[in-house]
Amino acid sequence: MIKLIKSAKIYSPKFLGIKDILIVNDKIAAIDDNIEINFKGNVDFEVIDGVGMILTPGFIDSHVHILGGGGEGGFSTRTPEISLTDITTAGVTTIVGCLGTDGVGRSMEALYAKAKALEEEGISTYIYTGNYRVPVTTITGSIMKDIMMIDKVIGVGEIALSDHRSSQPTVEEIKKIAADARVAGILSGKAGVVNIHLGDGRRMLNHLFDITENTELPITQFIPTHMSRNPYLFEEAIRYAKNGGYIDFTTSSDPSFWEEGEIKASKALKMCLDKGVPEERITFSSDGQGSLPMFNDKKEFIGLRMGSCSTLLEELQAAVFENGIGIEQVLMVLTENPARALKLREKGRIEKGFDADLILLEEEKLEINTVIAKGKMMVKDKKIKVFGTFQK
Repeated sequence: MIKLIKSAKIYSPKFLGIKDILIVNDKIAAIDDNIEINFKGNVDFEVIDGVGMILTPGFIDSHVHILGGGGEGGFSTRTPEISLTDITTAGVTTIVGCLGTDGVGRSMEALYAKAKALEEEGISTYIYTGNYRVPVTTITGSIMKDIMMIDKVIGVGEIALSDHRSSQPTVEEIKKIAADARVAGILSGKAGVVNIHLGDGRRMLNHLFDITENTELPITQFIPTHMSRNPYLFEEAIRYAKNGGYIDFTTSSDPSFWEEGEIKASKALKMCLDKGVPEERITFSSDGQGSLPMFNDKKEFIGLRMGSCSTLLEELQAAVFENGIGIEQVLMVLTENPARALKLREKGRIEKGFDADLILLEEEKLEINTVIAKGKMMVKDKKIKVFGTFQK
């Protein structure tokens, strides 16, 4: 499996110029101004015309309900499992699966099995152990064992705080969870992070600020998400990021939420950059297949919509075309930043030796043309030009 992409504008996410990329099996083998292939004998390879295209790393979606989510309105409101095409057609080549409100009807074992199935289909998958509730529901009975002994488990989450659906955990409970996750991460070489679901309550990030200010645990031990769901949480997000933490904005959103004060991810990114938030501290995730429940002022369920991985690309386009943000900065929050936060060491950048997770975007509208995951063509537009395919 050898592929050569010719003459694409490469964003690593930093702009590298117009170059060729050689892919051998699942890795990037070379990046140069002009790569020529001269084989002796028959070899499987194809040459892809990248003229007029932007080549970027594949998107890393760090918060996806791969088993489906929801159920806040009863069993009939459970959202379905995600499909491979839901992921790949959105330009996503790496996902982190999680459980949400429901850790009973959906199990950790089923989450792990779904992640394995998606990986067999061609993308890279990881999972968090646990769900909204504390004590954390694990596979082995231990947070540390899950992270250390189960290949796909890279952290804990999503644990709900400041939300009427949470188990109302104490600071001490969250502290112990983070401590176990950290040590397990150190011993296994994984991130060992705790993914935190932030609701719209007024306590916001109080638990996290308390822990990071009064213990030895670093602020990067947590990845709080849904950080633009209202204006006051957004202001706290800015303070958290300026203190060195990661903040994650959810790209799936209902326009009716904007009327209630939720800030679109693309606009939130612009506002953060304008306020001096370091660009390397911001990530986007989709909340794909998760429910977007609506509650009235009495916290009664009144309806829902479903999240989608496709919103990552939509918010990239909105950030560039509507908010005037440079494509390098937007790509960072979709690729390099989540890779760093999650310690995915060979992902998130276009670099020799890294995984061949790549997207060809049509330059004018930033629409997806081709998606390659671990060297395998997952999405191929009919307009793509392939110079030739030579097989044994």
